[in-house]
Amino acid sequence: MYTLSFDTTAAACSILLKKNDQEVSRYVESMEFGQAEALIVKTNDILKQNNLLFADIGAVFVCVGPGSFTGVRSSVSAARTFQLACPNLLLGGISAFDAWILDIKPEEMSEINAVIIETKREDFYIQLFDIEYNKLTPPQALTYDDIIDMLKHKKVSLVGDGVERFLNRPSGLALQSIKFGDFLSIENIWQAGMRQYENKRFDYPKPLYLRAPDVTLPKR
Repeated sequence: MYTLSFDTTAAACSILLKKNDQEVSRYVESMEFGQAEALIVKTNDILKQNNLLFADIGAVFVCVGPGSFTGVRSSVSAARTFQLACPNLLLGGISAFDAWILDIKPEEMSEINAVIIETKREDFYIQLFDIEYNKLTPPQALTYDDIIDMLKHKKVSLVGDGVERFLNRPSGLALQSIKFGDFLSIENIWQAGMRQYENKRFDYPKPLYLRAPDVTLPKR
């Protein structure tokens, strides 16, 4: 089965085409703006380069956020549009938390494992997982001090694109493992999607917004 995974929710446009578990084609480009425009063009290019039609794709896995309001909306809208064109297409919505946590290998997991995602504000997006990758808390937006209160007196592993900024201040936490990067691995989105496929439980793509979008009123 061909699968297509993509993400435009953060500082990159990432696309991965696989046949079963073998990579066929990959496009990853760091960008602050223009991810939505690049997504459709690059997806079409990948299909053409491999002599495929969209009808040949069996499943699409898309990151649903949290992240850029426009990026999240663009990814989810694209996935839903693809299914309108190909009604038999399977769609899996993957939260950035479920994908980021896969960066921590089983031997690196701690009592508490925190995915910390950048908000570009004073707060952070966070979700906690146990040593078996089970969710301990819902996704939420919290301040630095609130997160410290949640994690203190526990052995902790941290992962996500917000970790570097979070650790700019002395935390006093008992840290076992630290993983961070500029944006989410597209391979992780595929892995999380395949878990849905294997469990026969697809999460229909819905935007994961943890706060209202930033809106600036026009000046008069």
